[in-house]
Amino acid sequence: MEKPMHFLLSFLFIVLPSAQGDYSILDFGAKPDGVTDSTKSFLSAWATACASAGPTTIYVPPGSYLLGQTVFAGPCKNNGITIRVDGTLVAPANYESLGSSGHWLFFNDVQGVSVHGGTFDGRGSGLWACKASSGNCPAGAESLTFNNAKDILISGLTSMNSKLYHIVIDGCANVIVQGVKIVAPGNSPNTDGIHVQQSTGVTITGTSIKTGDDCISVGPGTMNLWVENIACGPGHGISIGSLGKELNEAGVQNVTVKTVVFTGTENGLRIKSWGRPSNGFVKGVTFEHAVMQNVQNPIIIDQNYCPHQEDCPDQNSGVKISEVTYNDIHGSSATQVAVKFDCSTTHPCSGIGLQDVKLTYKNQPSQSSCMNADGNASGFVVPPSCL
Repeated sequence: MEKPMHFLLSFLFIVLPSAQGDYSILDFGAKPDGVTDSTKSFLSAWATACASAGPTTIYVPPGSYLLGQTVFAGPCKNNGITIRVDGTLVAPANYESLGSSGHWLFFNDVQGVSVHGGTFDGRGSGLWACKASSGNCPAGAESLTFNNAKDILISGLTSMNSKLYHIVIDGCANVIVQGVKIVAPGNSPNTDGIHVQQSTGVTITGTSIKTGDDCISVGPGTMNLWVENIACGPGHGISIGSLGKELNEAGVQNVTVKTVVFTGTENGLRIKSWGRPSNGFVKGVTFEHAVMQNVQNPIIIDQNYCPHQEDCPDQNSGVKISEVTYNDIHGSSATQVAVKFDCSTTHPCSGIGLQDVKLTYKNQPSQSSCMNADGNASGFVVPPSCL
């Protein structure tokens, strides 16, 4: 997939420096002590910037700032707000304070917003412990969410210990995520690094992700996604899906994932759909230049996803998967079956391509497994193709 020009144009547009004014959140009463609730101060700074006629920067100086749920609402009078963070934003340690609200820092209906630098600490350990012990816990809150937004840049920040997903791009257009670092323990539940859905023109580059769920997850309605130069692990890999949970669901199309290193992950390159009726689809996906280091399922398509065996036993996935290519995939599998295509009985995978694949298991050739999958292999392919 050639990278469209709009990626570059939007990048040039949204990183232009502020020409009209800077606002320090200290001027709005925020306290960098990590104890005083600074939510109202941040919202006041945002309201001022949002009402400004020209590009504006909100500056967060060094220090620690406690924030409850914070909604940065648009639309704004200008399409050039930069939030430059040199400090640390911390969520309430008591997980009940955010509960099942779903969001911690939430940008809605904005355009031309850039978030640079800083550390975003979701302080999720208490909620994870609750989920591990009782299960009678709130769902939690995503750390940083952009909803219904355009021309967004997220650059150079560190997101750690999110209660739920770290970064979510939902219903957006022209988003760049670059130079981000995401950190959470490998056993932290539902802490996906970056989740994209119902969005077009999203680029994710130069990012390190260590977490307890998918490093990057791709939901329904994602088109023109470019992922490049990623370090993933621990985590569950890079996943398209799970898809097909609903009967009426938007498809996923035109996705490129390249130059990724997976280290000790549960999966590498995965496409996953529920085993139930759906009119969703996956079409036009390129996975290339990936290194697997002791990955349990380096290459996997699973169309029989059915957690807890509820609502889907003995059904077939309606998600149509086609035109998926794997090129230059090397490394080691932690299980004997390194390539597994478990496709739908009623909608077999088609147009699957393997080229220059070498995956070993305990320094020996690994194995491949195919169910309802059609395609071709070229070049040097180990394990031998079962397509």
